[in-house]
Amino acid sequence: MTTRLRGKAAIVGVGTAGLGEAPGFNAMDIQALAVHEALEDAGLKLSDVDGLFTANMSHTFPAISTIEYLGLKPRWIDGTNTGGSSFVAHALSATMALEAGLCDVALICYGATLRSDAGRMTPAAEQPTYEIPHKPRYPMTAYAMAAATHMARFGTTRAQLAEVAVAARAWARMNPEAFERDPLTVDDVLSSRMVMEPLSLRDCCLLTDGAGAVVMTRADRARDLPKKPVYFLGGGIASYNRAVSEMPDLTTTAARDSGERAFAMAGLKPKDMNVLQLYDAFTINVILFLEDLGFCPKGEGGAFVSGGRIAPGGELPVNTNGGGLSFCHPGMYGVFTLIEATRQLRGTASERQIADAETALCHGNGITLSHQATAIFGTEATL
Repeated sequence: MTTRLRGKAAIVGVGTAGLGEAPGFNAMDIQALAVHEALEDAGLKLSDVDGLFTANMSHTFPAISTIEYLGLKPRWIDGTNTGGSSFVAHALSATMALEAGLCDVALICYGATLRSDAGRMTPAAEQPTYEIPHKPRYPMTAYAMAAATHMARFGTTRAQLAEVAVAARAWARMNPEAFERDPLTVDDVLSSRMVMEPLSLRDCCLLTDGAGAVVMTRADRARDLPKKPVYFLGGGIASYNRAVSEMPDLTTTAARDSGERAFAMAGLKPKDMNVLQLYDAFTINVILFLEDLGFCPKGEGGAFVSGGRIAPGGELPVNTNGGGLSFCHPGMYGVFTLIEATRQLRGTASERQIADAETALCHGNGITLSHQATAIFGTEATL
């Protein structure tokens, strides 16, 4: 695996807007607000942006619509849409474009107003042909199948799934931007309304509005900008199926390969990670990704998350902003993993700050366990 890209680019600005509910705004409005906040954070101007990396579910041509709305004239555009994993994958492709000289300032952005618009997830127009006759309820059916299989094969319990939601809420209670901040117990999760057995309402992510933006530059330029750079150390993607029914094994995701590729590029191991940001559309996701990324053996994820191990004060901090389960989930969540990792590595995460954090892993999941993207970041001390 090449290490040519390790440390060659860095995140220099992050921004958010419209988190939770943004009545009166549309997706492009709040995306623009997040972009302006990220550029201000980076000490750059909109006219400096010459590389655009974006995706969404509301526009047929999201990159072109973003260009027009913001008035950009990019030299390089990547509108690859792999669902919620898109933005973690964009961090890898932005690093490649920067290193190749195709652009000098790369903008990764996303916005959606699902809560203020339809008030529900809007399924993609294209659905798996062979699943439709069985009348699935997307995306819950897919993740419920994975959870049920994990429980049957490894003895994972609903209480262990609930530990993931409880940990996320404990982190969210330290994040003033989180949408859900009330106390949450394992019993609360178990007694909440069953949505799709074995997943209850509190096993499922939020449905919110929200936008996020990330600005990246080459490492040599990043050092001259006002904020502490967060360096890209490694990245990888993997995808083998569109339909969840086509997964070779419902309990093993392509994160096994995207993570291996990211760790190889970074020259690091799971034990070297100080903080994780994992796409938690459902509680089972975190258990699957901890296993597939190498933080515990396959089948032991349920036991691994028990006893508060991934909660505040635990051995392995996971989803320190509250994640998609309690912080924010506007349809695609991946960009927020990059933003929270940046804040942790800058040391600006306030009450939820992980002491002496030098490395962070971001993991994005797309569609129904269909595409996985992993990116590893570090401070200057890790170069």
